[in-house]
Amino acid sequence: MKKLLLGSHAVAHGARLSMVDVIAAYPITPQTSIVEKLAEFCSDGSLNARFVNVESEHSAMAACIGASTAGARAFTATSSQGLALMHELLHWAAGARLPIVLANANRALAAPWSIGTDHTDSLSQRDTGWLQFYCENCQECLDTAIQAFKIAETVSLPVMMNLDGFVLTHTSEPVDIPEADRVASYLPPFHPEFKLDVEEPRAFSGGMIGPQARHYMDFRSKMQDCMEQGKRAAEKADEEFREVFGRRYGVVDGYRCDDADLVIISAGTIAGTVRSVVKKLRERNIKAGALKVRMFRPFPSEKVREILQVAKKVAVIDRDLSPGCGGIFAQEVRSCLYPSRSRPQVFGFLTGLGGNDVTPEVVSEIIDYALNHDEPAKDYVWIGLLK
Repeated sequence: MKKLLLGSHAVAHGARLSMVDVIAAYPITPQTSIVEKLAEFCSDGSLNARFVNVESEHSAMAACIGASTAGARAFTATSSQGLALMHELLHWAAGARLPIVLANANRALAAPWSIGTDHTDSLSQRDTGWLQFYCENCQECLDTAIQAFKIAETVSLPVMMNLDGFVLTHTSEPVDIPEADRVASYLPPFHPEFKLDVEEPRAFSGGMIGPQARHYMDFRSKMQDCMEQGKRAAEKADEEFREVFGRRYGVVDGYRCDDADLVIISAGTIAGTVRSVVKKLRERNIKAGALKVRMFRPFPSEKVREILQVAKKVAVIDRDLSPGCGGIFAQEVRSCLYPSRSRPQVFGFLTGLGGNDVTPEVVSEIIDYALNHDEPAKDYVWIGLLK
């Protein structure tokens, strides 16, 4: 069934079709419409789930941790300052190896106060142990929500799916809503091997480890191993999704990169704009390509290196800022390319922060800079600042 859906409602339908057991809800713009729609589903009987109204985002993640530990499929959504407030418990969820799924509506962090889209909120959580995905359109939002549970439950780690606030959460697009029985064949009910059960007492991660013991380091090593396994788990989940529903996304998605001299890397909704600009450049015989990075954690280094092996230059568009360092995606790209024998020149660009539009003209300005410079003047270049 096709319906015209907001990106936020597409996420809610994805959670509904995944038959979540517990939803922890706290409102924050522009995420609120996700949990509002899920509240409707619970109210009208479309979804048989426990809907828990909590007093803060910190409590929302605490509720999800408790639910997941007890063997429930848990979901929540947040944005910006709300995600920042969750930070402490994001570490707990990952360390306890709980397959929680969180939808984050990307929004700028204060100060100054802004409700515009910006990827810094989720990228600032990149070291918490959560897998991260970035969605380009409404259909991808719905599909990623379903895939996220499949991946999380495969590697026993939580997944954060991200969608651009307002640009995607509040944009309506035609979305194919799969039948519930087909989703059930793809994503079976959650039956974890280990769960909190009074009939079968167990000790769970979270207990104190002595300073002389190596157990903590062993826990972290196993988490890293499973994070790396997340790449293959994501590719497998995506391929199985294609077999059932006829759609796939990849952990990265290259467009006209096979012979490209210049490849533009982006994530989220910017990817579609970049692709349209590249298409026009190709009509002028300019060898440009576009690479969308869908999975950020674990970073798909092998795939990125493979796609960029013939490129002479790479322009990375960051809708985020690591103060004192620059763009976070550009950092990751430079790091993953370091082992390559012939590395392309990497240009880092910062633009679109705080909800500023990243138009075809902005992308064209970025491409013109990269084409007309042998190397960047510095590690990052701002595009669209006030004059």
